[in-house]
Amino acid sequence: MRKVVAIENVSLDGFADSGQGLGFEWTARAYDEEVDRFGNEHVRADVDTAMYGRATYLGMQGFWSQMLTNPDASPAERSHAEWVNAVDKVVFSTTLPSAEWANTTLVRGELATAVKGLTQRDGGTLAIYASPRLVHSFLAEGLIDEFRIMIHPVILGGGTPLFPVGAAMDLDLVESKAFDGGAVYVHYRRA
Repeated sequence: MRKVVAIENVSLDGFADSGQGLGFEWTARAYDEEVDRFGNEHVRADVDTAMYGRATYLGMQGFWSQMLTNPDASPAERSHAEWVNAVDKVVFSTTLPSAEWANTTLVRGELATAVKGLTQRDGGTLAIYASPRLVHSFLAEGLIDEFRIMIHPVILGGGTPLFPVGAAMDLDLVESKAFDGGAVYVHYRRA
């Protein structure tokens, strides 16, 4: 059975987006080639399906689909763009009319049933990316096996929290690493 992980960036005060625009601009300061290399080798190496909520999907599609041809893209941005444009993607939405990004499946049905179906297929890890409200929905259904979180050296003071009020779960630490740019990675699995 495939596992479900949440791969998220959070501020020190626990917010997964700033609530402004796409909401992830604050991650750029600590995101460098070292973090990208670590992401390739440790964080997403086993992932073959990226999962998004509607808002994050639309933002990611708009940003990453053009990054491969952007002459101003950094090597780290280009590396991630190659991966995210090639990987299978699932977007969960009841309002999105279609999903046009390459290799994307639109899921409109009941969340737990859809995810159970995905976990029973052959393949690698299923990962929620940068979709805090989708994380909330998965948590409510008990669908997340692991958290792979990059904590950034910034306090946002508001936005969408990664964990909703009332979410409770015992976890075991799998791995942690501090980066020169100030970010700290933590990997937890359900106890």
